[in-house]
Amino acid sequence: MARILLAAPLLLAIGASHLAAQEPSPGGRADYVISVTLDAESRRLTGRQTVRWTHGGEGAREDLLFHHYLNAWRNDGSTWMLEDRRRERSSLAGEPRVGDWGWLVVDSVRLGGEELIERSRYLAPDDGNPDDRTVWAVAIPRAVQPGETVELELEWRAKVPRTFARTGFRGDFYLIAHWFPQLCVTEGTGWNCHQFHAATEFFADFGSYDVSITLPERFVVGATGREVSRVAVGEGLVTHRYRQDRVHGFAWTASPHYVEIEDRYESEIQAPVDVRLLLQPEHRRQAERHLEAVRAAFRSYGEWYGPYPHDHVTVVDPAWGSGAGGTEYPTLFTAGTRLFNPRGGGRPEHVTVHEAGHQWWYSTVGNDEMEAAWLDEGLNTYSTARAFAEAWGEQIYTHRFFRPPGLDDERGFFALLLPGFDHRGRVHLDRLARYRPDATADFQARATFRYPPDRAGSLSYSKTALWLGTLERHLGWPELRRILATFYRRWSFGHPKPEDFLDVVEELSGTDTRRLVQGFLTSSDYDYAVESIDVYPAALQGWREEGGRMVLLDPDSSGGSDATALFRNEVVVRRHGSGTFPVDVRVRFDDGSAQVYRWNGRGRWLELVETRAARVVSAHVDPEGVLLLDLHPSDNELLAEPRSLFPSVKWTARWLIWLQDRLLAMSGYF
Repeated sequence: MARILLAAPLLLAIGASHLAAQEPSPGGRADYVISVTLDAESRRLTGRQTVRWTHGGEGAREDLLFHHYLNAWRNDGSTWMLEDRRRERSSLAGEPRVGDWGWLVVDSVRLGGEELIERSRYLAPDDGNPDDRTVWAVAIPRAVQPGETVELELEWRAKVPRTFARTGFRGDFYLIAHWFPQLCVTEGTGWNCHQFHAATEFFADFGSYDVSITLPERFVVGATGREVSRVAVGEGLVTHRYRQDRVHGFAWTASPHYVEIEDRYESEIQAPVDVRLLLQPEHRRQAERHLEAVRAAFRSYGEWYGPYPHDHVTVVDPAWGSGAGGTEYPTLFTAGTRLFNPRGGGRPEHVTVHEAGHQWWYSTVGNDEMEAAWLDEGLNTYSTARAFAEAWGEQIYTHRFFRPPGLDDERGFFALLLPGFDHRGRVHLDRLARYRPDATADFQARATFRYPPDRAGSLSYSKTALWLGTLERHLGWPELRRILATFYRRWSFGHPKPEDFLDVVEELSGTDTRRLVQGFLTSSDYDYAVESIDVYPAALQGWREEGGRMVLLDPDSSGGSDATALFRNEVVVRRHGSGTFPVDVRVRFDDGSAQVYRWNGRGRWLELVETRAARVVSAHVDPEGVLLLDLHPSDNELLAEPRSLFPSVKWTARWLIWLQDRLLAMSGYF
């Protein structure tokens, strides 16, 4: 297989020193030792765990709070299920069967040998929902002081759900994520511990994981970390032991059908990375495409932001229809492909690059996805588009046929490329269409779990990608890259907040740029337009005073010839949205000249007046398309004299080309 060869020992040493320097930032730490057994017949887990926790906040803690994420699918009264009805994202939310539900129950929790299970209770700190069981609290005999370390032992049971959202089973395929009682994070004088919401993800302290997984020997296992041992324990069972340091979670997968493929990524800027691909057998021919995408992501992200901090990664191709594709965990992520996926359409390349990129944004820079998901999802969406375009160019529109009833076209079984419809790759081409309907749904400065559940994706992913693309055009790629690289380096293995990102922006690019980014977070919509163009003779008409007496001007003699006549050209541009951004306004004249004006964009409107021996032909606000967040770029340009036939001819031609492509595509089925 093709590899990027290691050729510069000096740069490798620099990358290694960077890794060595990135110890977890001051704060809490949670180290887990877990033993879990999967009963594949009953779909149940039995677990024992020890968690060693160091209090990294301020003030004493009399309760210890845990996430019980699996209880989101305990019944349809959980907050996750109630919110997902509005999103309509889960394939099971509308019609789960009896065996689809999952749950997590702790049977014992001990501190210093003392049983505390009777001191435990469930909380619903976000919405007070009495049926939600995703936050669990344990009162402890003696409060934990800042900097103090305590060790708890837990015994628990869980039922694996049929996949509502990535975690679960489909047949004999398992993806087990956010599956054990996981401590919440202390910040300041309290706990940062939210319920599991349908449109948000996760937040946890960094630490080390030592996990032993026992299950039938027919299963191939992949997990966070490296496998350090594999031992047969009798009755057809095998225990796989994995270890990993400097991560904030642990996920694993099992299937008897995986095809294992090993690769090694090598570059000049970091230590080698072992890549393990677990592929569905029907996708064997797409193995190299997955690996190529991993290399593209590691190459781009590593060069732009900094080296990947671990020496291995596992890529999982989930089972068809499992609902487990396209998600990220420390040193492990799931991609997603189909049997028919022609090259050029973006799958599996695009999703693989995106999830590999999460090894930087979230797995290493561990922001709070429940309160500020844009800090990882948005940065990664922008970076994905850039990395994809650099490796493959424009993504070609793919139409999928034979889709199941009730699902969109992207779920269709058979794919056909339509090369005339390049619509992805550049971040703004498809992201604006996704963001536009939800632009005024909420402000990004609001906590993510408070977003409308059905609009959170547009706000976290698309809006951030658009304003980062805007910053790239405004500042230039070298400057934006410097900002993102500094943010990555400074907050590796830490928990940055939006304010920390803004601090880096201000430090490197000044207060004006910080103000612009704050505007992106607090403004709900951007929309500039050219409102009107008017042209008048500049010569005076009416009365004028000459020598102390009033003289009536002769309109036939005051204007001069057409070649020498002066015209007063008036252009009005307007800001329709709430957001402000500095924009250029380009005015073209019929003598071939043009004038560019700079507008700070803060007023509601601006009138530009130009007197010259030429008439305005057109006006264009933001002619270079810097502001990718502009909701209606079609009204950014206005012609002084509209060409009435041009739009109809243009769109008729496009429609006919589209119809021709569709007819050609369908002809293959007859």
